[in-house]
Amino acid sequence: MTREEKSRVIEDLTAQLTENSTIYLADISGLDAGNTTNLRRACFKANVKLAVVKNTLLAKAMESSDKDFGDLADVLKGNTSIMFSETGNAPAKVIKEFRKKSEKPVLKGAFVEEAVYIGDDQLDNLVNIKSKEEVIGDIIGLLQSPAKNVVSALKSGGGKLAGILKTLSEKEG
Repeated sequence: MTREEKSRVIEDLTAQLTENSTIYLADISGLDAGNTTNLRRACFKANVKLAVVKNTLLAKAMESSDKDFGDLADVLKGNTSIMFSETGNAPAKVIKEFRKKSEKPVLKGAFVEEAVYIGDDQLDNLVNIKSKEEVIGDIIGLLQSPAKNVVSALKSGGGKLAGILKTLSEKEG
């Protein structure tokens, strides 16, 4: 690879790192061609981009990016694949689901919404991260709950009140 090609790859990687708020680094070495294809399909279905990268080029792209990747550059050893996603937990779910059949991919680290996660032991924490849409849904549900309770109390209260008035009017008669 010529110096010009390397600088082009670094520019592309830097642009991708800047554009995406969810970045996972994983080791998929040891997967045969069939399993690699299956992993790529699973990523595609989950709207996750998967690419194999050179550690040195990714490290340079991280340096030239405006984001603070913390200790994430320290995991750039051995084979590294990078996963980009719009949803914070999508790559973690793909990895976890795929590992039911295989021991790879191994999570090296992740950068999700300004937070850095290092190590495969963080996979469960990453799976449990809620997406922006899930958080908004939870908030709307919480906001709607008191209003629904008030409306149902008024409805049921009105029925009870009418029943009491009817009973009282029947007693007087």
